[in-house]
Amino acid sequence: TDAPEADGTLTWSSTTMVYVEVTGGGRTGVGWTYAAPACAPLTRDVLTDVVCGRPVLDVPGAWEAMVRACRNLGRPGLVSCAIAAVDVALWDLKAKLFDAPLCRLLGSVRDEVPVYGSGGFTTYDDDRTRAQLTHWAHELGIPRVKIKIGESWGSREARDLARVRLAREVIGDATELYVDANGGYSRKQAVRMARAFADADVRWFEEPVSSDDLTGLGVVRDAIDADVAGGGEYGFDLADFARMAPAVDCLQADVSRCAGITEWLRVAALAASCWLQVSAHCCPHLHAHVAAAVPNLRHIEWFHDHVRLETVLFDGTLDPSGGAIRPDQGSPGLGVTLRRGDAEQFRVA
Repeated sequence: TDAPEADGTLTWSSTTMVYVEVTGGGRTGVGWTYAAPACAPLTRDVLTDVVCGRPVLDVPGAWEAMVRACRNLGRPGLVSCAIAAVDVALWDLKAKLFDAPLCRLLGSVRDEVPVYGSGGFTTYDDDRTRAQLTHWAHELGIPRVKIKIGESWGSREARDLARVRLAREVIGDATELYVDANGGYSRKQAVRMARAFADADVRWFEEPVSSDDLTGLGVVRDAIDADVAGGGEYGFDLADFARMAPAVDCLQADVSRCAGITEWLRVAALAASCWLQVSAHCCPHLHAHVAAAVPNLRHIEWFHDHVRLETVLFDGTLDPSGGAIRPDQGSPGLGVTLRRGDAEQFRVA
């Protein structure tokens, strides 16, 4: 990372991308996930033999075969992340074989996808927070931004409130303000905090309590005006999202965690059946095309950490100016190409 980063319940100083390529029909598809390097041997030792030799266009069949092969390995967590990277690469390859952008292969609903600026880590001082928010809201014209709160497992409430008010001061009244506690608060603490920063017009309160506490999410949702969201970090399969849907106002789903594009589309359909929107969690260049293909999308998270990494490692990255990204209609697949020379210096496995 470009500086130490933290949210309400975790600190980190590096991010690992596990990158996958699949070949067929003379073309190469690319995919990736953000997870531990352990995904790489899992992909090589388990998933490769399952996928190789299958009909290249039958991506859902390959996905089902991967899920079944991992039955005894534990579907949530790293297994889902590894499946995700392969699944994305298969979809990228299929679109390339049709010489079509992936959003056209899936069937576009929109030409551009709304984004919100996301970062605002609890490790940032006021100057760093102010600069990042200014860049998003005033230089790029993104009309939605999010900061992290719930610092140190909710033990620094005064600083949380001060940072929310700083954010509102910087972005002005016309930009929507979101916050994310990453499960750092207790139920009533989250309600009290939401009421305390109501004067800052916070529209989105992400994971005010742990996503494992579905009852608590529902309690907070029913007690506050801001939309309550969750699911991004912790939704690994359709059943996870089915359990969470009754407790939130918007379901977050992450292609790189929920076993790829194949499952993400099912999650979006599940959300629609509950009259909910879906928001794409992190890794914006994995989500741009699939997000353009679902009618009940709210937005994509333009997450600082992943934006920085994807911009360093890939050609073909997108511009969020004006508050939306536009999948490249002139490039097949995801429209991105790995810069191998730039990537090699960071290789860990």
